[in-house]
Amino acid sequence: MLYLVKEIVLDGYPIVLSKFESFIEDGFRFVSVEFPVTTEIYHDVTTLLYKGEFQVRISGYPDFLGRIVEYSTSVTNLYESGQVGQFKLALMEVKN
Repeated sequence: MLYLVKEIVLDGYPIVLSKFESFIEDGFRFVSVEFPVTTEIYHDVTTLLYKGEFQVRISGYPDFLGRIVEYSTSVTNLYESGQVGQFKLALMEVKN
C-alpha cells in the first residue's frame, strides 16, 4: 500500500515534509525526509534534532523509535529574518 506522506511527528512535534522515503533493511525501518525550516521555527527544530533519538509517528506506518543517521541543512544561520533552509534528515529504527 502506498501512502502520500506530508508530515512526520518527532516526540510530538509535527514537521511538514517536502519529501519522504521509507524502506526496511535487515528488519530495521529507515526514513529519509526533507522539509523547509523558516527563521520562526529554526530554534525549535534544531533544539529537537539535538536529541538525536525520537519517538516517530508517520500516518499510515507503525510508530517506532528512530535515531538520526544523517542530517544536513542548506543554510547554517537561519537567525536572519525571512530565510528558509531545506533540512534533510535520515532516521533508522532502534530496536528495544
